[in-house]
Formats: sequence, structure tokens, C-alpha cells
Amino acid sequence: MARKIVVTSGKGGAGKTTLCANLGLALARLSQRVLLMDMDIGLNNLDVVMRVEDKVVFDFIDVVENRCRPSQALIQDENEPTLYIMPSCHLAKRQITADAVKKVLNRLSEGFDYILLDCPAGIDIGFRRAVNCADEAIVVVTPHLSGVRDADKTITELQQHFIGVSVVVNRVRGDLIAEGEMLSPFEVFSILGHTALGVIPENDDVNCNLNLHLSRQPFDILANNLVTGSQDMYDCVSRYKGFFGRIKRRFKRNV
Repeated sequence: MARKIVVTSGKGGAGKTTLCANLGLALARLSQRVLLMDMDIGLNNLDVVMRVEDKVVFDFIDVVENRCRPSQALIQDENEPTLYIMPSCHLAKRQITADAVKKVLNRLSEGFDYILLDCPAGIDIGFRRAVNCADEAIVVVTPHLSGVRDADKTITELQQHFIGVSVVVNRVRGDLIAEGEMLSPFEVFSILGHTALGVIPENDDVNCNLNLHLSRQPFDILANNLVTGSQDMYDCVSRYKGFFGRIKRRFKRNV
């Protein structure tokens, strides 16, 4: 049976969709069978991030409304044969309930090791629908006080659903941490007080969705932590310490 994990942030801009996509790719590289599901009905963009929007024939709503079988709506990744995407839709004529989503997930669960649910931003009905279908949650947070505050509110909501919570600190800049201008991931983990799952650096190639195959190491570490239960963290700071590190920090500020 698949581990059903909702990837959420509680707010927009934390990078949860890009992280969800890259985590799915990293898990597939570990030979895990992975399904990515876009739960943001109406504002979906996971299929765009994964570059499969031109391959969509059936979507999640077609499955729910019995216009196709679940397997017919799955799109296999071109590079990772154990990774599949089920796209959402741009418009649903009726409200999709958590029970309807659960039925689809139950039909697919035995065929996968992981089902990652890309959650809508905020903590309204879309958030609750996604969370009610998951057994675990990954909360994506940026290392800023406002982001940590929003993540804390999201975790409080998740605790009411009695599911396990892990935290990933995303968009980390080692140069700013070395200068004392940004919270370190370990400060964020300490404030939130939940399982530390991973650290992902700020990277224009990844955040612009241009090169999902680049910067694999942080996501490979994250995926390995998820599979094995280890707590290795990508080091964003050491390269900016010492004499040469100061030069790198100055150069980065001037770019």
C-alpha cells in the first residue's frame, strides 16, 4: 500500500509544487513507484511543472465522474518510468469531496509506494480535502519569520487531523545565513518542533521550473530521508564560510 503524503505550505510562494515534483523524481530515482496528484482543482499547475500538459487526455475529474478508469488518466514521466502524474482540471462542475478522492486513491494505492498530493495554498476547503486523504504531511516553509508563522498555523491545522508532520525548509540561501541575515534551517526546525525532513537551497534553475534534472543532490538527500528515516541535511552554508567564503558572499551580492 502506498504512503499517502500531502505536500503543503499554508501559503503561496513557498515552492511546494516544485518541491513535490522534484521529490517525486528523486523517489523514482530510488526505484520507488510514485504517483503525483494535483489537488489544486481549478488552479492546477503540476502538469505544467512536469511538462506533461500537452499529454493530458483524461484528468482527475474524469476519473471521479466515471468517464475513464484511474489508469487511463495517469501520465508516465518520460525519464523516470516508475513516476506517474495524474493531472487535475481547470474547471469542476460540482464540488469534489474528500470521499471521492479517497475512492480514487484506494483504487490506485496498491500500484504505488508513494502518492504525493500537491495541496492548494491556504487552509480552506481545498486544503482540508487534500489533508483528509493523506496519512502524512510534508510542510514546506521558507526561512523567514512570516513563512515560519504561516507554517506553524498550518501545522496546528494538520494536528487536528492526527497525521504525522515533517518539515522541509525551502529556498535557503547559505550566503545570507553566513551573514546572519536569514534564519538557518535548524532555527526553523527548532521553532516548529517537528520532524526535520530536508533542506533545499535557493536555486533559480529549480524555482523557475526550467531544469528539473539539475541540483539533484538536495532532493536525493530528502528522498532518502523519507524512505529510510535518516535525517541527513544538505549543507547550504559551509561554502560561504572562511576567507574564500567571504569572497563568494560578496560575489553573490553583486550578481
